[in-house]
Amino acid sequence: MLIGSYSPSLVVISLFVAVLASYTALDLSGRIATAKGRAIYLWMLGGALAMGVGVWSMHFIGMLALRLPFALGFDLDITALSLLIAVLSCGFALWLVSQQRLPMWQLGFGALIMGAGISSMHYTGMAAMRMLPGIDYDPALFGASLLIAVAASGAALWIAFNLRRNTPYVRLARGGAAVVMGVAIVGMHYTGMAAARFADDSFCGAALTGLSGKGLDNLVLVTSLAVLVIALLTSLLDARLEARTAVLADSLTLANQELTHLALHDTLTGLPNRTLLADRIQQAMQAVKEQGGCLALMFIDLDGFKPVNDAFGHHMGDQLLREVSQRLREDLRSQDTLARIGGDEFVLLVQLTQPNDALGLAERQVVLINRAFQVAEHVLKISASVGIAMFPGNGSTPQELLMNADAAMYHAKGMGKNGYSFFDVSMNSNARKQLQLLQDLRNAVEQQQFRLYYQPKFDAVSGAPIGAEALLRWEHPQEGLLLPAAFIELAEKTGLIIPIGEWVLDEACRQMRVWYAQGYEDWRIAVNLSALQFCHAGLVKSVATALDRHQLPANSLTLEITETTAMSDADASMTVLQQLSEMGVDLSIDDFGTGYSSLMYLKRLPANELKIDRGFVRDLEHDGDDAAIVSAIVALGQALGLRIVAEGVETDVQQSFLTRLGCNALQGYLLGHPLPADGFMADILRAQAALAPDKQRA
Repeated sequence: MLIGSYSPSLVVISLFVAVLASYTALDLSGRIATAKGRAIYLWMLGGALAMGVGVWSMHFIGMLALRLPFALGFDLDITALSLLIAVLSCGFALWLVSQQRLPMWQLGFGALIMGAGISSMHYTGMAAMRMLPGIDYDPALFGASLLIAVAASGAALWIAFNLRRNTPYVRLARGGAAVVMGVAIVGMHYTGMAAARFADDSFCGAALTGLSGKGLDNLVLVTSLAVLVIALLTSLLDARLEARTAVLADSLTLANQELTHLALHDTLTGLPNRTLLADRIQQAMQAVKEQGGCLALMFIDLDGFKPVNDAFGHHMGDQLLREVSQRLREDLRSQDTLARIGGDEFVLLVQLTQPNDALGLAERQVVLINRAFQVAEHVLKISASVGIAMFPGNGSTPQELLMNADAAMYHAKGMGKNGYSFFDVSMNSNARKQLQLLQDLRNAVEQQQFRLYYQPKFDAVSGAPIGAEALLRWEHPQEGLLLPAAFIELAEKTGLIIPIGEWVLDEACRQMRVWYAQGYEDWRIAVNLSALQFCHAGLVKSVATALDRHQLPANSLTLEITETTAMSDADASMTVLQQLSEMGVDLSIDDFGTGYSSLMYLKRLPANELKIDRGFVRDLEHDGDDAAIVSAIVALGQALGLRIVAEGVETDVQQSFLTRLGCNALQGYLLGHPLPADGFMADILRAQAALAPDKQRA
C-alpha cells in the first residue's frame, strides 16, 4: 500500500478556513434570528453559500495537502457535486437553527442529516480523484469519521442555536465555539483521509482531464476566504446598521412617549391635563355602567391663590401649585385621577362604592388644602372650594359632568369658600348661562359686536382736554350694552381676550388718527392691556402694526398696565416695556397703590405715567389715610419724573385736592362720562366753548 504525506502549511490553512467558516456560520445564524420577512430567506441563502463554500474549501485544501508518488487531479463534475452537497447541508443547518425551538429529538435528527451531508461531501470529493484501482477504506476509521461528522454536526447545531441571540460577550463566545467546531470538522476530514488505502499500482484517473496544476490550492484558498470575509463583513455591517437603527427607533419611541406625555400632562405639575382627564372620565363612566358603583368628579379651586401670586410673583405661585398637587396626590389611590386644568383649578376623579363616600373625601380635600404650606422661606395659607358632580345622576358626558362640578364649585365659593358643595339642578341655570355667554362671546369676536367708548382726560390746572381712555363695551344682540365686568373674566379664562385686545388696540388707533387729522395732535389715547395680553408674545408686533396701519405717531398712544401685572414678573415686564418704550409708546402704571410694588423695579421701569386708583380717590374727603396715600403717590411720581393721573374724580372737593397736590391730569364722572366717539366730541366741544369766555375775561 502507498503511504501518503501531508503539506503542514496546507493542513494549518485548512484548519484556519474551518474555524473561519464556523465563525461565519455562527454569526449568520444570529443575523437570521433577528431578520424579518423576506430578509430571513435572503440571509439563509447567502449564509448557505458562504458556509458551504467555507466547509468545502477546508475539505478541498485538505485533499490538496495530500502528497502521493504520482500526480493528482480532480474531476470537475464530481467536485462540483461535492460543493453542492456542502451548500445544501449548510443551508439545512441554518434553517434548523432558525426555528423557535430545538428539542433534543430534532437536534439528533438534524445532526444525522447534516453529518451525512458532510460525510457525503467528503467522500464524494475523494471520489473526484477517480483512483484506479479504487480507494479502499479502513472500516474502523471510516466508521469513526462518520461518527465524528454526526457528533460535530450535533455540537455545531446546538452551539449555533444557543449563540444566535445578541447577548453580552456573544462574539467572544462565538469565537471560542468556532475554534471547537473547526477542530471537529478538520478532525472528521483527516480521519476520513486516514481511512483511505491506496494500492501500490494506483494512479489518478482525473490527473489528465480534471482540475490539477500548481497554484490550485492558492486559488481555492483566496476564493473561499473572499467569500467568507465578504459574508462576515456583510453580516457585521448589517448588524451594526441594525443596532443603530434600533437605537434610533428607541430614541424615536422615547421622543414620541415624551411628546405624548407633554400633550396629555400639565408641564408645571406633571398631572394629567384636560384632554387626558376627559378620557379618564369616559373610561370611569364605562366602568360604572358595566360594574356598578358610582364616580365623583370634584372640581377644586384654590381660594386666596391670586393674592399670593400678586404679592410674591408667579415664581412663588408656581411653587405653591406644585406643593398643592403633591399634597393632593399623596392622598390618592392608584385608580384615582388628579388633573390640573387651569391656573389654580384641579379636578379629582374617584370611583366609589356609595355616593355618600364622596362626602368624607371632599372634607379631606378641604382639610388638606387648609393646612399651611411651607414654600421657600414663606408660610402660606390658602383654602379650597370644592364642587362635586356624581355619576350617575349629574351628567351623561364628561363635558357635562365637568361643567356641573364647576357650577357646584362656584356655589361653594358663593357660600363663603373653604368648603364643598354637591351639584344641584338649580345650579344648572348659572352653568348654562356661562356656556351660552361663552358661545355669544365667540360670535361677538367673529361678528365684531364690540364698541369703544371714550372717557375724556383733562389737564388738572387748565382744565383743557388732553386725550381719552378707550373703554370696551359689548353690544349684545339680546342683553344690550354690556360692561367689561360681565365678560372680561370669561374672555381672559378662554384666551379670547387676545383677539379682543387686538381689536381694541386697532380701533383706538383708528379713532385717534381721526382726531389727530382734526388738529388734536397733542392728545393721547389710552388703552388698557390685560394680564394675558401683556404676557402674549405678539404684543409688541400688534402695537407696531396698529400704529403703522393708521399712520399714528407712537407718542399718541398710551398703554395702561396694572401695577400687579407689571410687578408679577418684573424682569420679563422690563423687557416688554423697554421694547414698547423704544418704539415711542407712552406707558402708564394703572391702579397704582393697590398691588405689590418694588421701588427698585419701579424706578427701572420705562414708564411715563402713574395712575392713582379710584379706590383711593373715592374716600379722599372722609378718610385721612387715603389722603395720605394719594399724597405719597404723587410725591413719589414727581420724584421719579412721572406724570400723575387720578381717575374716579366725582366731586369738586376731590378735583381741588388732587390739583393742589400736583396731579397732572384728571378723569372721572365729574368731568365726563364714557361715550361713543360722536358723543365724546360733542361734550369736548361744549367744554371748550365753556372755557372760551373764561379765557377772554382772563
